Amino acid sequence: MREFGQHLTIDASSCNRKKLTDQSLVYDILNNLPKELGMHRMTLPQVVKWLDPGATINGLSGFVMIAESHISIHTFPEKDYVFIDVFSCKGFDVDSAVKLLTNAFDAKKYTKKVVKRGIDFPRSHSDRIYEVPEQLASQ
Repeated sequence: MREFGQHLTIDASSCNRKKLTDQSLVYDILNNLPKELGMHRMTLPQVVKWLDPGATINGLSGFVMIAESHISIHTFPEKDYVFIDVFSCKGFDVDSAVKLLTNAFDAKKYTKKVVKRGIDFPRSHSDRIYEVPEQLASQ
């Protein structure tokens, strides 16, 4: 990976409305996904309810900081829709992340995009940072 990192975006529709309003589910996803993808959570996840203007059902916005960048989830239950971002300076299995996240919300349709970020970012370390958890702990 020569770019600084990859930024996965998922736009998922026809999701399970009950799951889109489940604050504990979104928290658990954000709490557990970093480890499942070989990343390192720096903070506990934050998940808040939000009622968009014109909406009658609260959506959720959740975020977790990871050593490699961040993961965010924004649900829109009235539209049976969720937006998800995973940005990481460490390579990760995009297909595995997509499967885990779309299955978590029972999405029947989704689009994914992967953007290579920081193509010209001046690297001061190897392509494979944080390969071993001990490396992160010693910094």
